[in-house]
Amino acid sequence: MSKEAFFPVGHVEQFLPQIGRVVEAGGRELAVFRLSDGRIFAALNQNPHPKGGPLAEGIVSGHYLYDPLYDWKIDLTTGLVQAPDSGQVPMFPVKVEDGQVWIAASALQEV
Repeated sequence: MSKEAFFPVGHVEQFLPQIGRVVEAGGRELAVFRLSDGRIFAALNQNPHPKGGPLAEGIVSGHYLYDPLYDWKIDLTTGLVQAPDSGQVPMFPVKVEDGQVWIAASALQEV
């Protein structure tokens, strides 16, 4: 059985707490967020709203992302848009090893 492959996307210090950063991995544009507790999440940098838009410019509070264009509240642990709105943002597994942030390659292929 082969081990999961990951793409390196930067050093953990390059991801400022509560501020999104756009990275490219596996041909996809991702929004990476480092929470104030140090956890890191990666999402497709595309709002699920019908008109779309980038997510990296959103405001992070706790584990929620507040979209700047439509004021949608998105749970970064699941990608689910919170009521009264609905939708889901594709999220990608992240690991941090020796200060390097990695995104799971297989998940990038599935989107």
